[in-house]
Amino acid sequence: MSKDYYKTLNVDRNASKDDIKKAFHKLAHQYHPDKSGGDDKKFKEVNEAYQVLSDDQKRSQYDTYGENFSTGGAGAPGWGDFDFSQGGFDFSSMGGFGDLNDIFSDFFGGARSTSSGQGRRTKRGRDISTEIDIPFIDSIFGTEKNLLITKTSVCETCKGSGGKFRTKMKKCPTCNGQGQIYETKRSFFGSFSQVKTCDTCSGSGEVPEEKCANCKGAGVWKREEEVKIVIPSGINNGEMIRLSGMGEAIKGGSAGDLYIKINVARHPVFRREGSNLVMDLNVKLSDALLGMEHKIQALDGEITVVIPEGISHGEVLRVRGRGVPLSKSKRGDLLIKLSIKLPNKLSRKSRELIEQLKKEGI
Repeated sequence: MSKDYYKTLNVDRNASKDDIKKAFHKLAHQYHPDKSGGDDKKFKEVNEAYQVLSDDQKRSQYDTYGENFSTGGAGAPGWGDFDFSQGGFDFSSMGGFGDLNDIFSDFFGGARSTSSGQGRRTKRGRDISTEIDIPFIDSIFGTEKNLLITKTSVCETCKGSGGKFRTKMKKCPTCNGQGQIYETKRSFFGSFSQVKTCDTCSGSGEVPEEKCANCKGAGVWKREEEVKIVIPSGINNGEMIRLSGMGEAIKGGSAGDLYIKINVARHPVFRREGSNLVMDLNVKLSDALLGMEHKIQALDGEITVVIPEGISHGEVLRVRGRGVPLSKSKRGDLLIKLSIKLPNKLSRKSRELIEQLKKEGI
């Protein structure tokens, strides 16, 4: 059967190498057999197509020979069968395989698994995220919240072992107690072996003789869990709090992380500018001219502010140490922006008094 490599990668025959590379990355992520919903057959087809079209010489021969490409001088004799689990074979040393190496790194590294000192991969649970709304005052002084979330957690009955209480452990029949299995896959260049963590025992090499009745041997199960969140003082709207190990649990591996986005509600009086709290205060013209004392209900109690006589519109009063906490002994300031409110209408007496002030040049 004729193989149309361009059709396999969903690219035009005149596609650039960059377009071919992007198409390969997209499809390799989609069909990788170790990914949920992956397709081993299609992954091999995509890999085969990319190894040809990403190489100028092979692509030219393919365009010339078409379906007879593999027997028309464009084959790859001498490659043989490679066992990539032995000797630390490096994909990056083989040109086009460098991109395949990146794909493998995405699936076997990063957030999904970590490497041990012996080079073995340890599975890691999925990171999860949620968000919580807090009042403005709690964002300034900090607080504690209890959040109820539904997630995959370690089974409380078997403590993650997957076995019935006091049951004996036996050698895993799938991996014969090795904790790993070898899979041989064929590609355009031959076949290669891949080492995988055994799914049956999750890499431990042992399975219980009797499974836990609660989690059915999975070691984990989905349930509601109450999580305590400590929200630090001075947190900003939109900031994230990370709780290490509070994400999804996985048998035989470490749990992922929980990320909580903080949504801070607006305050009717105060707003934040860095480490300072800011508010607007309207004062009467007479108070601005003669000065006065004004009581303000701050976030942490009532304070009395002295407005000096002759203050101008738009001036700012600073109350030190009544802003956002920076440490146990240091805080930002409270800034009070003054606005002189003028009357809409004047009584006859008020007008006469102002006329007299006008005559005096005030």
